[in-house]
Amino acid sequence: MKDVLMQTYIIALPILLGYIVWLLQEQKKKQVQDAKERDERIAEERKKRDANSAGTMLLLRVQLIEYHGKYMKLGKIPSYAYENFCEMYEAYHRLGGNGMITKMKQEIEELHLKQKGE
Repeated sequence: MKDVLMQTYIIALPILLGYIVWLLQEQKKKQVQDAKERDERIAEERKKRDANSAGTMLLLRVQLIEYHGKYMKLGKIPSYAYENFCEMYEAYHRLGGNGMITKMKQEIEELHLKQKGE
């Protein structure tokens, strides 16, 4: 009886261990595949977010330029428009925009201060 159990053990143990190793390998393959898919999804979402940010920044730039042109031509800027300009500028700046719009903001601020002084 002891010999039968020992032979069964000797035969069954390698089979069982082989199955366990196979299961672990399959699990590892699945984890690697899932990680790859997740990384691809994250990269795609990052591209979309970056494109969205760039588009938003461009729209803000257009609006800021329009405000600047309109109110500089008028020679005055209403308070609500000044607040809108400042909020748009802050959003534009947070998105990474700068350059000529900063100069325009300074000109709008001077216009607003000049108007307050009158």
